[in-house]
Amino acid sequence: MTDYAALIPINVITGFLGSGKTSLLQRLLASPDLRDTAVLVNEFGEVGLDHQLLQHVAESTLLLENGCLCCAVRGDLQDSLRRLFSQRERGEIPPFRRVVIETSGLADPVPIAYTILAEPVIQHHFRLGNVVTTIDAVNGGRQLDAYPESVKQAAIADRLVVTKTDLDTEGRFDALERRLRQLNPSAPVIRAADGALAPERLLARDVDDADGRRRDVDDWLAAHAVPAGDRGGHDHTHGVASFCLTFDTPLDWTAFGIWMTMLQHRHGENVLRIKGLLNVAGQSAPVLINGVQHIVHPPTHLDAWPDADHRSRIVFITRGLERARIEASLAAFNRLANPVAARAPADALA
Repeated sequence: MTDYAALIPINVITGFLGSGKTSLLQRLLASPDLRDTAVLVNEFGEVGLDHQLLQHVAESTLLLENGCLCCAVRGDLQDSLRRLFSQRERGEIPPFRRVVIETSGLADPVPIAYTILAEPVIQHHFRLGNVVTTIDAVNGGRQLDAYPESVKQAAIADRLVVTKTDLDTEGRFDALERRLRQLNPSAPVIRAADGALAPERLLARDVDDADGRRRDVDDWLAAHAVPAGDRGGHDHTHGVASFCLTFDTPLDWTAFGIWMTMLQHRHGENVLRIKGLLNVAGQSAPVLINGVQHIVHPPTHLDAWPDADHRSRIVFITRGLERARIEASLAAFNRLANPVAARAPADALA
């Protein structure tokens, strides 16, 4: 069986209209560390001008021309990835070690993730890397208020990059950063203008990459440590909220798997993100889980606990789902001592 970490990572760069996705991608691809990157560009409209902007930077560039990357054109994405891999194997294009997909400004990145993780041929060669979302420092707050697409793009990100901070003459960045950290506490907020914008950290390192795994886990734990007096979660635009659940006793792995499957089956559209470090009964080291709506990455088994806190810690970003409801249903499943015969109360996830 292929080692999941050894598969070719596909990173997704998304963000609302005019948020600077192409400028960021040009800057990243100029780095020698990312010279072996293939790019798929998706433009909403008949002419993809961004493709022309990127072609001189990345030799292996393909253009998806059938509109927004969504369920209706998922077959186009499958075909493009298969063709890209075949060209690589035949030596028709330079070898590449990673792929970047730049979405249109109105795209929902979740169908892209689903294609990568669920399509049999694709998942044999590729894996999902980081989802990087760009947010305009000047207009980002207004877009979060007005457009649910913008909120979802930010909520499911692994990295949040705030662009155009040099144009922020009214000091909007601090308020925007606070809002983004509340909306998505597990994603670091990075200024695009900072000299410390590291291409390898955005695209080459992720939780499934052996070299970057420990740093990613450490950053994630630090980002969503929840103070004792701040356990109620945060309400956000369009009904989106984030909260962290902790469990002092080990979780039964089978019962947790059944619970998570039921949660995603019934409420997947409203569970935007799940990310957690689990203390699994019978295991000496934790398991890292990572899910987006109906999609779950293969679990990552760490070699050791990253800190002295061995509680299970799970961050949820949800839309219209109450924290108490999720916490009670998971606790009910974990109380069922026999995982084979585990059955939740009928209304646990209703």
